[in-house]
Amino acid sequence: MTSNTAQQDAAVADKSILANSAYADGRHLAARQSIYRWQQPQYDLPGIVVAELTDTSGTVIDIGCGNGKFVSRLHNDRPDLQVVGMDISAGILANVEKPVLVADAQALPFADDSADAVLALHMLYHVGDIEATIKELARVLRPGGVLIASTNSDTDKQELDRLWARAAGDVLGIPEGPARVSLSSRFSLEKAPGYLGTAFKDIRVRKLPGTIELTDPAPIVAHLASYEAWADQCGVPFRETVSRAEEIVTAVIRRDRLFKIECLGGLLVCRL
Repeated sequence: MTSNTAQQDAAVADKSILANSAYADGRHLAARQSIYRWQQPQYDLPGIVVAELTDTSGTVIDIGCGNGKFVSRLHNDRPDLQVVGMDISAGILANVEKPVLVADAQALPFADDSADAVLALHMLYHVGDIEATIKELARVLRPGGVLIASTNSDTDKQELDRLWARAAGDVLGIPEGPARVSLSSRFSLEKAPGYLGTAFKDIRVRKLPGTIELTDPAPIVAHLASYEAWADQCGVPFRETVSRAEEIVTAVIRRDRLFKIECLGGLLVCRL
């Protein structure tokens, strides 16, 4: 994973970009999620979350629920739970099962001790003040409640980081171009326990390593293109760099018969 510049970090947490561009609808998120179809081993992330909530009853709030794949699974597998989806973008909530609400994770519209479980799945790197948001998550949890957070490692998909830097360099005519924007770096798997430890005492980390092997460049191109909302922070012509990356990947697949990507994400199960 690349290290963001201060400008890139600010853009990753920019509410206007998040609500009106990056997650105005589910298109870009779905493109980023789709690459995991080729990962081995396969992880049923919604199923893992459901299993972690086996002993939970009552209200579950999915904060930053995005396109609602976890909300949908909970409604299906645990109809006994009162599931609420929440996101900063009204657009991405259009097809998420109700009830849903538009709100900022840094100021949750829920009373103290009102939730039995809170989900913060691949979203805490998008908030401006991570520590304050984690305190908000703890505030709404009832005693004995659980927070399930998720993110990626600092080592996740480094092959794509190198691909982007090479493609950007080719576009600019220099040996190595600017690094691509990293969404997870502000709250990576390595940084997350330190942040969460400011409000939670019991933190269990479940790492989910895997390998993606692709024989078609299309999923890689879609993944890179899904960062379009942050194109202005890339320091390089965005579409031209994506196009050049496609040429590089196509050549690698022709030579090696595949393009391999090493992944490392994980869940953090936290109790007060």
